[in-house]
Amino acid sequence: MQILPFNILIERQFNALRGLSQTAFDVLLLEFTKCLDVSRKLRDQRRQVPRRRKPGGGRKGTLSTPEQKLFFILFYLKNYPTFDVLGALFDLSPAKADEKVQKLLPVLKRAEQRLHVLPHRHFKPLSDESQHTENTNNIIIDATERPVHRPHHARKQKRYYSGKKGCHTVKNTVITNVNGGISVIGPTAPGSRHDYALLKEELDPKQPGLPSVEVWVDLGYQGIKDLYPAFKEIHIPHKKPRKSKSNPNPVLTPKQKKENRVISRARVAVEHLIGDMKSFQILTVKFRNRIKNMADQTILLVAGLCNLKNSYTVQ
Repeated sequence: MQILPFNILIERQFNALRGLSQTAFDVLLLEFTKCLDVSRKLRDQRRQVPRRRKPGGGRKGTLSTPEQKLFFILFYLKNYPTFDVLGALFDLSPAKADEKVQKLLPVLKRAEQRLHVLPHRHFKPLSDESQHTENTNNIIIDATERPVHRPHHARKQKRYYSGKKGCHTVKNTVITNVNGGISVIGPTAPGSRHDYALLKEELDPKQPGLPSVEVWVDLGYQGIKDLYPAFKEIHIPHKKPRKSKSNPNPVLTPKQKKENRVISRARVAVEHLIGDMKSFQILTVKFRNRIKNMADQTILLVAGLCNLKNSYTVQ
């Protein structure tokens, strides 16, 4: 059986299966190849018994080249097939397909780190000396959810159930730069947590550098102006007043509506980037893998791939 990618003749299909253009794929392949060599050397150093053959000897594996291995792991993230399907497509057993995924994900992460596209895990305001471009510290904050399998235990079911989505989910804070890149992916948390509660855990109000930061958020972050007065400026939409006897038909003023439109036009950038991440089916289909920290690492890697696709370098 011939391996899947080399039966594809149309570049558009090729890009759809791996999630990256040919240019971005080639850039990533260069670093991925170097990281594979480093991983192989480290594996040889941990050997308790010396090698009997030189590297590259013996029967050639199904995924014998760095290009095939990179396509394999990108195909998994983009399409998220079961290991039965993945093994059938790449002429591997389901167990071997699982083993390949576990081996190649850390290599992909190291390659993204070398390319400086992997987002940070916590927000770090940039110093004045490092602001090479305008609006470097102009950020947009939002959160994204993705479905997971219903936990077995009742206590975990309650923690992971999201009333907003009507299913069990996990959630991450996403901080993007107005220049079009994902700079921070917060730690993965249970879906019952509120967006603002996550931000309060992840961002210290007394953190140095906040006075140089301008922030754009949605109405889910009500109260942010009171807790984070150190920010240079906080843009949050006006909330429609509640209906009451004294105000039976509450409406926003024309000025408030205009300001809300300005905020929405700025915030749409983070919505586009989240949608860009969710073009990778591993963040859309109900997550099946129960390995510890696997859900956390996958969204981080996908965010790095989106930064690479958008030519954004994380400072």
